[in-house]
Amino acid sequence: MDTRVLPFGTLATGEETRLFVLKNGNMSISLTDFGAILVSVLLPAGKGGHDDVVLGFSTLSGYAAKHPFFGATVGRYANRIAKGAFRLGSTSYVLATNNGANHLHGGRKGFDKYVWNSEPGSVGGDPSVRFSLNSPDGDEGYPGNLEASVTYSLGADGSIRMAYEAVTDAPTPVNLTNHSYFNLKGEGKGDILDHELRISCSRYVPVGDDLIPTGALHPVAGTPFDFLKAKPVGTDIAAVGGYDHCFVLDRPEISDNSLIPCAEAFHPGTNRRLTILTTMPGVQFYSGNFLKDIRGKTGSVYDRHSGFCLETEFLPDSPNQAGFPACILEPGAKYVHETVCRFSF
Repeated sequence: MDTRVLPFGTLATGEETRLFVLKNGNMSISLTDFGAILVSVLLPAGKGGHDDVVLGFSTLSGYAAKHPFFGATVGRYANRIAKGAFRLGSTSYVLATNNGANHLHGGRKGFDKYVWNSEPGSVGGDPSVRFSLNSPDGDEGYPGNLEASVTYSLGADGSIRMAYEAVTDAPTPVNLTNHSYFNLKGEGKGDILDHELRISCSRYVPVGDDLIPTGALHPVAGTPFDFLKAKPVGTDIAAVGGYDHCFVLDRPEISDNSLIPCAEAFHPGTNRRLTILTTMPGVQFYSGNFLKDIRGKTGSVYDRHSGFCLETEFLPDSPNQAGFPACILEPGAKYVHETVCRFSF
């Protein structure tokens, strides 16, 4: 178990960034304080080599430029909010719109575009980094001063644990997630259509052409969204044109926030498996539909379906959907959620 801290580059603003490399057993990860981004996940690949199983960039410049949220901690609100607007009581709030007419992943300058405060340490003997950020009242249109943090730790069992916390001085929507794109073959080694995926959710969130929920929750049974039994990602993908949909965890009660498995991906060729556990009510499965000619690490080129995301979260557009689990954080309460990405190889 060890942690190294390295310089990662300087932003145009003059802000210095750092790279944190955590190693535990035969697995290592790297993180940067810019966007609290998960930069790499290195798994053994035989003959002493390794594969990096997350998409991204080798240098800060790639993350500082426009990119599809590779590895980022996104907020205040992950996923979409319809028309960039919502109401709390009698007050209407207008957010930045950065996805057509809608608000996506925190807006034009979401949490992924800030340098977070950082503190390396350990959690239960495992190497960790705690990232924290203060988001002021009015940030991208959101009400209230928000103090948010995420602590990443790396377990010897191959688990990356992400522990999120936040407090506010005014009611505000909060929905934090990690937006890593995974490819268990290794980044830059082809598409993910042959990955076998199981999603432990019997319902999903139907959306319109703008990817905003209709407000209903539909059963997956008998549809291309049925991943209750593992199947290759590519089996039914043509029927939906690509997945970018939220699945609802099967919890006994809507208020249950215990840590439970929600999804599992397996690549037969490498025998690598990724299991996702979360306390959140939903998981967004995104099959990398909009990736196109992105120059990534070590000369890799990322095109359509080069990686997949499993974003644990509140359901999309929850501030405007009364029937969805509540996403409003109140003063005096604490947002506490956890997600675990467990690799076996």
